[in-house]
Amino acid sequence: MDFNNELAHWYQENKRDLPWRNTTDAYVIWLSEIILQQTRVEQGMPYFSRFLEQYPNVGSFAAASEDEILKLWQGLGYYSRGRNMLKTARLVQEIHKGQFPQTYDELIKLKGIGEYTAAAIASFSLNEAKAVVDGNVYRVIARYLGIDEPINSTKGKKIFQQAANDFLNKQNPGLHNQAMMEFGAVICKPKNPACGICPVRTGCYAFKHNAINSLPVKLNKIKVRERYFNYFLVTDGHKVLVNKRDQTDIWANMYDLPLIETTALLPPDALFSHPMVTGLFGNDLKVTEISPVKKHVLTHQRLYVRLIKLQSKPIKLKEQWLYTSVEDLKKLAIPKIIFIFIKNIFNL
Repeated sequence: MDFNNELAHWYQENKRDLPWRNTTDAYVIWLSEIILQQTRVEQGMPYFSRFLEQYPNVGSFAAASEDEILKLWQGLGYYSRGRNMLKTARLVQEIHKGQFPQTYDELIKLKGIGEYTAAAIASFSLNEAKAVVDGNVYRVIARYLGIDEPINSTKGKKIFQQAANDFLNKQNPGLHNQAMMEFGAVICKPKNPACGICPVRTGCYAFKHNAINSLPVKLNKIKVRERYFNYFLVTDGHKVLVNKRDQTDIWANMYDLPLIETTALLPPDALFSHPMVTGLFGNDLKVTEISPVKKHVLTHQRLYVRLIKLQSKPIKLKEQWLYTSVEDLKKLAIPKIIFIFIKNIFNL
């Protein structure tokens, strides 16, 4: 059985009709690839459509402000992707006169474009013979060949890249890469793969050796940090006190509300007598409502977030705090977990 022929045949018969597959425009392909990194197609599709409508070419993207990009990105997570996209678009506009590069060697020089993204854009737009290795491809190769080297080890990355290079159909690399990624997303899924209808199962090591659930192997390097965010909603007439975040933490340069982070989830009495709270609001704190705690999971962090509505006002405003109208809240780039709180309160 020829793996590549079977794979290509399966893809041509079963591929999903996705808009970025109907173009060789490197800008459109770049847009889809960055949005879909660490994002399911179903979740990313509306964002892709909105971004392409708002910014139909790299020039219009480059002319946007960071706040505009982050606002449109709201809810996708990994906000550094959006910020890096803006840097990339501006570089393309400045260095390449608005023509998005198509070759791997030029693409790899751009901010936020690594080996995977450069190979994807180059092969899809120019049919350059570069093998794409993403999570789906890792999984297909690990199971089919029975490779138990961790995919996130230095040695493992080299092994899998070489295997992907060996599999690559040099005559039609774009179609091959699309097929490998689609196959991993639709058939060779992380859980409950569709082995019963897999066209290459007779040659698959994991299928023959009952190793589906043990491959691929991944080193567990991630240590999850737990954080407790206590947000304070302070209003002044029709204005709300917001906080402009800095660049040293999650949600860099976005907006949220006055925040006090604690090392544990404190009961209200303990929170309101906390030195950081009394330092901001004094001892006469007038609380009108405390929301339930909501858990928000990030890659390396687990956040526990609650909102405290106040009648009190801060003793002194911090430099990064400012009042904005309720209506203008809709225009600010606010992390989705915070925006949901605000949206429900003000019926935005």
